[in-house]
Amino acid sequence: QLQLVESGGGLVQPGGSLKLACSAVGFTLDDYAINWFRQAPVEEREGVACIGAHDGSLVYGDDVKGRFTISRDNAKNTVYLQMNSLKPEDTAVYYCAALSLGCHGPHDYEGRSVQVTVSS
Repeated sequence: QLQLVESGGGLVQPGGSLKLACSAVGFTLDDYAINWFRQAPVEEREGVACIGAHDGSLVYGDDVKGRFTISRDNAKNTVYLQMNSLKPEDTAVYYCAALSLGCHGPHDYEGRSVQVTVSS
């Protein structure tokens, strides 16, 4: 069974940090760009960050630039999203997706999501 599994979510105070992980089961991430996106209640999906498969390209949403960092460890078949200086407006359900056609292509696989809540 081919799937993506997110982990690392939780409750954190404003200004705090979390590190999300996106791991693949049943396939390797080496040839896929990986996109992190999020969805808050009654909001549309929002792209957060994307990392290319082989060219090292990085794309960040305007709301997270300078605070979030996406990275990949192909040996562990995992992509990470380091989130610093978290704000209440970062509260959302976070998903990762694998894209065979690059960061601007369609999602081939999507994970089931992880909740991130930023609140005091």
